[in-house]
Amino acid sequence: MRETATRQKAPNRRGGFQLKQRKEITPKPPPRHGNQRGRVSAPALPAKTKRLLGLYEDELALRYAERTVPEYMAHVRAFLAWSEEKGLELGSLTKQDLLAYQTALFTLRRKDERPYSAGFLVNRLTALKSFFSFLSRRLLILHDPTAGLERPRLEMRLPRTILTPGEVRRITEAPDAVSPLGLRDRAILETLYATGIRATELIQLSPFDIDPEERTLRVVRGKGGKDRGIPLTRVAAEAIETYLAHGRSQLLGAERSGSGVHPKKAMKRLFVSPRGGVLYRATLDELVRKWARKARVEKRVSPHTFRHSVATHLLRRGADIRHIQVLLGHARLSTTERYTRVELSDLKAVVKRAHPRGR
Repeated sequence: MRETATRQKAPNRRGGFQLKQRKEITPKPPPRHGNQRGRVSAPALPAKTKRLLGLYEDELALRYAERTVPEYMAHVRAFLAWSEEKGLELGSLTKQDLLAYQTALFTLRRKDERPYSAGFLVNRLTALKSFFSFLSRRLLILHDPTAGLERPRLEMRLPRTILTPGEVRRITEAPDAVSPLGLRDRAILETLYATGIRATELIQLSPFDIDPEERTLRVVRGKGGKDRGIPLTRVAAEAIETYLAHGRSQLLGAERSGSGVHPKKAMKRLFVSPRGGVLYRATLDELVRKWARKARVEKRVSPHTFRHSVATHLLRRGADIRHIQVLLGHARLSTTERYTRVELSDLKAVVKRAHPRGR
């Protein structure tokens, strides 16, 4: 006769979270299902799990950038909804359960039946590792089921678009240097190219993060929750100083109307919207595209294009790759090394054109 696996209830010494033996082991991967993102807001999570999610969200807010928190929470909620559907309990999950979930992720499809990218899968598993690490540190689980779980390997792709120095100059000089918006946009474009800063990092800059006299910029809690200092070029420092003197105060004093302005939050930001509110990522993207069109640059240009371009230009001019790593805020040197592959592609073109047997 098959025994039912049970476990006596132990005194609750772990913040109200009680470990239980899971009712049934399910090593077999689950069948293909629909878009898992649709289950993020599933109302089936137990109250104690919701409390844990609240604690985890608080920790994320302390350790990670503002944009990272909702992304990690969405990934974790999707997994918990899947676990709840399979009848698996959080305190008794095993590595086999996580492998089954990983298999389910590979079969996951978007609404148009296209598979999700490897980057999406890596991000979801990274969020799970972070969540279970949090539970382990709080002694809420006996073991971490994500330990030893391998994530998909990402292909190290070359940047799609690299601007030439001439194209950068045309774009950065396209805004007028008279109106408050023109001063803001020129300062933004010069900062993007001078520092290679990420779009989210630029949006969250404070006026106190800039020292125009010393020509330095400070990124506070950038990607991975890390701070770093970046030197500014003379042109970028002057553009920011002019914007602070003659542009930002006028934008903050503009008539505010409509939703999503957040004037109090904008007071802490270096770059603000035309209505004196918070500058959003979509607005920044459109701003860059607009000035690229005005400068008659046919390439597809985004804020990240300036990041790729400055790294490539510095490398071509002899900058040490480790200095570029610090500038861009890469945690691993291997991430920065992809720019050397850009140089290799240039070398191949030179060999093909100039080598006696290149063709």
